[in-house]
Amino acid sequence: MSSTLETLSNDLAGAVERAGRSVVAIHARRRIPSSGVLWRAGLVVAADHTVHKDDDVRVTLPDGTDARATVAGRDPTTDVCVLKLPDASGEPASVSRTPLRVGQLVLALGRPGAAVTASMGIVSAVGPEWRTWRGGKVDQFVRLDLAIYDGFSGGPLVDAAGHVLGIGTSGLARAAAVAIPASTVDRVADQLLAGGRIRPGYLGIGTQPVKLTEAMRRHVESSPEWGLMIVAVEPGAPADKAGVLLGDVLVTLDGQPTADPRDVLAALGPDTIGRSLQATVLRAGTPTTLTITVGEHPSR
Repeated sequence: MSSTLETLSNDLAGAVERAGRSVVAIHARRRIPSSGVLWRAGLVVAADHTVHKDDDVRVTLPDGTDARATVAGRDPTTDVCVLKLPDASGEPASVSRTPLRVGQLVLALGRPGAAVTASMGIVSAVGPEWRTWRGGKVDQFVRLDLAIYDGFSGGPLVDAAGHVLGIGTSGLARAAAVAIPASTVDRVADQLLAGGRIRPGYLGIGTQPVKLTEAMRRHVESSPEWGLMIVAVEPGAPADKAGVLLGDVLVTLDGQPTADPRDVLAALGPDTIGRSLQATVLRAGTPTTLTITVGEHPSR
């Protein structure tokens, strides 16, 4: 038993050492630095919520030297930020894009100071593709049973062989550590490098879930239990132009039921901008179909 534990201990220490060669410290906020990963030559990925500036970002490389980076793009919806270094200094991570499994032993690494630090645990839950609270698409839901210490967000999630499986963040779920899998980091990074941003679709509405009465449900083919009451419509926004009114109850969008505000976000990916979506609303109890041309959020 002692030999087995010693072997495991040595393997984990080796994994930290190997993966640590690609972990950097990012000095772009007050207090302690956050962490990032040398994802590709000259390219660092980090947690967007920890990078509070766009230019002249000081990055401490694994060898202890400093470099100045600039933000090449950021996507708050998936909490991914991409920074470019002036040269290809450092060793890019060995990235594994294999889907994670429940019970898998993993390490979270960070560099909140001069040295790499680590936290060990397991993958406690996995699920299918999901939408974050800000509407970003993440390829696999991954919840971690380990500590994401201060300064760890943006650091790598590592397997026992030292391969990087994704990045950890505390910015996408309350009171829970989750990982952004490598496949999502790849996709978002490519989009950011191509255009500097991810453009979410935009309707310009505020909604509140409401339970539908039996009489209201009879007017809708699928008889949903919940809908979204329109509590705000921005003047001149796509929904306003389409004729959406305060008090309407949205029950479907693009043919999908809308029982939660996240259902609206899920229907508004970057590929929907400029598209016309059919929306079914209950207006004074009567179903009405509206055509809304999706716009781009004015803050993007």
